[in-house]
Amino acid sequence: MENQNSIKIHTRLSNQLYEIGKLPPQAVELEEALLGAIMLEREAFDEIPFMRPQMLYKQAHVLIYEAFLDLQAAYSPIDILTVIMQLKKNGTLELVGGAYYISQLTNRVASAANLQFHAKIVQQKFLAREVIRISAKSMGLAYDDTADVFDLLDGLSADIFAIDEFIESRQPIKKMVALIEDERNNYYGRVNAARQQKLVGVNTGFVELNRITGGWKEPDLIIIAARPAMGKTALAVHEILEALKSSYDKNQGVGLFSLEMSAVQITERMVLVKSEVHSGAYKFGTLGNGETEMAELARHELAQLPIFIDDTPSLSIFDFRAKARKLKQQHDVQLIVVDYLQLMTATNENGNRNGNRDQEIGLISRGLKAVAKELKIPIIALSQLSRAVETRGGEKKPQLSDLRESGNIEQDADTVIFIHRPEYYGVMEDEEGNSNAGIAELIIAKHRNGAVGSVKVKFIDKLTKFIDPRHGQELFPKSEQENAVSAIVPNTMFLRDPSQPNSLTEIEEDPF
Repeated sequence: MENQNSIKIHTRLSNQLYEIGKLPPQAVELEEALLGAIMLEREAFDEIPFMRPQMLYKQAHVLIYEAFLDLQAAYSPIDILTVIMQLKKNGTLELVGGAYYISQLTNRVASAANLQFHAKIVQQKFLAREVIRISAKSMGLAYDDTADVFDLLDGLSADIFAIDEFIESRQPIKKMVALIEDERNNYYGRVNAARQQKLVGVNTGFVELNRITGGWKEPDLIIIAARPAMGKTALAVHEILEALKSSYDKNQGVGLFSLEMSAVQITERMVLVKSEVHSGAYKFGTLGNGETEMAELARHELAQLPIFIDDTPSLSIFDFRAKARKLKQQHDVQLIVVDYLQLMTATNENGNRNGNRDQEIGLISRGLKAVAKELKIPIIALSQLSRAVETRGGEKKPQLSDLRESGNIEQDADTVIFIHRPEYYGVMEDEEGNSNAGIAELIIAKHRNGAVGSVKVKFIDKLTKFIDPRHGQELFPKSEQENAVSAIVPNTMFLRDPSQPNSLTEIEEDPF
């Protein structure tokens, strides 16, 4: 009983964060001017798309703004008369002060010239109130001895994450002329990369997969999915090491969020892949002297690489976002890998797990895509497949519908790749009679910005390692190189003379 009283006291104290005698942050006069300006000027409402009813402090103003939204949804004009009629329809006219109060609002402002300025101040006051509300809520829960501190932190992260919805986007709307310049620079960047045998994106480590995808590009969300024991983690390790091996900027790192295996286990996998020693002998400590030296050399090389591993189990999407931001800011990571998606969690606005798993997975997949877009890096998320693959006849090749909670994951992913090893299911020959021993197929089932298809690679079980059978081949065939345009000098274009295939003619005027 004493403990309960103590909690009540502390909760009451935490709710008194506002100083005595002071009101919460607000700007009621600007709210009045804002509402009046919207009713005076026909286009005013469209100039503040970031405004929401709950941003207004006075409850009457919230109801009036909701009437604005109702009128907009009905494609009706917003003025004094229509607003009064809509409030009557909503049954809230008397609650806001009647028709007289509505008419008085238009007297608060002469024009809508300063509308956006006023709206931003109202927004900032709202955000200040939200910070106080979240702080008060967190303080009250922190005093509760029965509350789990980690659940408290998850809830706090969720509340802070939710505030982003009310922050005006700082990305300006661009005109087509600016977009054309950006698109042109991107294109000729790819041309120059092709001429120099470089990838636009992060190297996948497989020549054929690079040709199809162009490498892992920002801000893509790439899903690599398979049934258990197909080699998802092995492929993730392969992608991390290849990304660092071929990086042009040695200061850029790679982040790995391992929800299934510990950081030490992941490091062990990397040592095995790097040293190519027998995994069984390594695990039982029976390596020969030569293999022990190879393992030690691999450890030394790995210690120099900028790889950052987080092995927090049941990581929430909100914690992931915060940690990913820090990785990008502090280490400029070029790629992030998540192993694996279904082990992540999401919380609702109350800081509790969402009971609907489909909705929770949807929040996670959307969150991963949002982080990729925000940080401008590719994110690879491993994913489990359903048991439907096992019950299917034939070669048991995975399909998009086999993704667990496939609707959400498939929708948010830019690329979906399945790992398929026919040998695992006892299919020892392909349709052409070739042996499937040690063969793994990377099936590109979805590619938002390119072609789909499949790539065959080698999988060495004793090394838990994928190998590219075309390793050492050029990224682009000579026929493709000949079609590539030379490096572009700023503000200058080059055209090829058809009569002289090896010559380029410079022209001063931009043909576009």
